[in-house]
Amino acid sequence: MSSKPHMSDALRETIIAQPDVILEDPSLMRALIAANERAMGTNIVDLRGIAMDRLETRLERLEDTHRAGSAAAYENLAGTNQVHRAILRMLDPTEFEGFLRDLGGDVATILRVDCVRLVLESVQNDENPAVKRLGDVLSVAEPGFIERYLRHGDGPGGPLRQVTLRQIAEGDGSVYGQEAGYMRSEACLLLDFGENRLPGLLVMGAEDPHQFSPQQGTDLLSFFAGVFERAMRRWLS
Repeated sequence: MSSKPHMSDALRETIIAQPDVILEDPSLMRALIAANERAMGTNIVDLRGIAMDRLETRLERLEDTHRAGSAAAYENLAGTNQVHRAILRMLDPTEFEGFLRDLGGDVATILRVDCVRLVLESVQNDENPAVKRLGDVLSVAEPGFIERYLRHGDGPGGPLRQVTLRQIAEGDGSVYGQEAGYMRSEACLLLDFGENRLPGLLVMGAEDPHQFSPQQGTDLLSFFAGVFERAMRRWLS
């Protein structure tokens, strides 16, 4: 003789009073469906069970997609706020020297990069006292240096991109100075200062090799580069 397990009155009343507790628990629902299939035997095809399995799989995929989309949206919003804060801080100084010093200080901190360097092409050498004072953030290079740096030995090609993201074995000493050996990835922002002016390059370096890579989007950095160009044009004029 077989006997069915006895359910306590308290448990039965709890289930009747709060059925959602079971319905919202995937593990309990799977256990109930499995028990129902066993009770039906192996000779009956449970189409409802098959349909529920498929719906559950689809629901899990939708939840994964939703989580991924939410995470991407949050990261994009956080990145936008970060760039906006950096731009506001960049526009605060009232003197050119302070403007440049903030690049390697507060602006770099807000953008969470380890190093920010501004490279300006010039036919003059870098013996200017102002250049020496700002040597930790500013370097002067001969005309053509920026194009060679961005192409990185790839040879002549199409138009240069405004934003180049890449991983590097180490930084270039002429750009990063003493910190070159620590850099593992970088964002290079090509700057156009206007007609009859040589180009510039804003380089953001990171010790993390995964902080910048070619697969990442560049919209926010392009916007930052556009604002920086306009600010520099005012100072240079």
